[in-house]
Amino acid sequence: MSPTIYTIMLSSLATGTIITMTSFHWLMAWIGLELNTLAIIPIISTLHHPRSTEAATKYFLTQAAASAMILFSSMINAWNTGTWDITQMTFLPSNTLLAVALALKLGLAPAHLWLPEVLQGSSLLTALIITTWQKLAPMSLIFLSANNLPPMILLALGIISSVTGGWAGLNQTQTRKIMAFSSIAHLGWMTSITSISPNIMIMNLMIYLIMTTALFSSLIFSKSKTIQDTTTTWTLSPTLTITTMLVLLSLGGLPPLTGFLPKWLILEELITQNMSPLALMMAMSALLSLFYYLRLTYTTALTLAPNTLQMKFKWRFKPTTPPALTAFSTLAIFLLPLTPLILS
Repeated sequence: MSPTIYTIMLSSLATGTIITMTSFHWLMAWIGLELNTLAIIPIISTLHHPRSTEAATKYFLTQAAASAMILFSSMINAWNTGTWDITQMTFLPSNTLLAVALALKLGLAPAHLWLPEVLQGSSLLTALIITTWQKLAPMSLIFLSANNLPPMILLALGIISSVTGGWAGLNQTQTRKIMAFSSIAHLGWMTSITSISPNIMIMNLMIYLIMTTALFSSLIFSKSKTIQDTTTTWTLSPTLTITTMLVLLSLGGLPPLTGFLPKWLILEELITQNMSPLALMMAMSALLSLFYYLRLTYTTALTLAPNTLQMKFKWRFKPTTPPALTAFSTLAIFLLPLTPLILS
């Protein structure tokens, strides 16, 4: 794809997301979602490989179905209440349908099966866009309609997603599929807190975006598509191995790293609301996710690939580290002391 066309597609992608995030009328939100979907289809299929074509087709079908359900739920609501305002969704069947549609749009379990397949068929950069930027529009709709969406459905989606994201990721060897299940688990945490504290959900989303971008940047820089590929990271840059290890541990939610902050606040809020069993299940599901982050940590930082004395150390040639990788990695590791500032 030529740089001009690629730039047009990315700007259309950004425009679609911004239209959805800034709209209060359901039709405008729907137009933004459609523009968003249509812009990323060519980006997914740039590899000209049957698997990428299949990924683009799967992505289009699921997103089109979810957008149609969102439009249908808003039409039912408008028919019954006479308003198209996103914040005024007061008709219960519409809210239920909207919750299901947004779950499909985001890739929440049990409507998650498209996400790992689409990421596996995309390049690492496209996978980064799908797991970060593409979550903004649906999450903004969830934030706007948080007071009206059925809390039990959100809590159920949250717990199923966090458990599925942890459980299904245990068996994966491809880094993109691991990141897909990581995304499902994190989105589950966000969904479970939405009806209780939307502000914590937004904070969790921001930290998730930072950590995922940091890890994907290091995977793109080291060209690691499987767990086996990560064993050669040290030849590229010894600093990168340490950074990647810390970002992975942060994604797992270990203190004193950034990723501990959202998990800590969400568990605290759930216990305050007398939802201790739910909090316990969420904490146990985080341990499942932590296992595959630790496995990646082990292969990246603690193992050596088979090598000879003539092995080339690429770091001797001083490869330039992308500034984005440095910035996002720093944020993904050191944000915990700023907790009071973030919450104020």
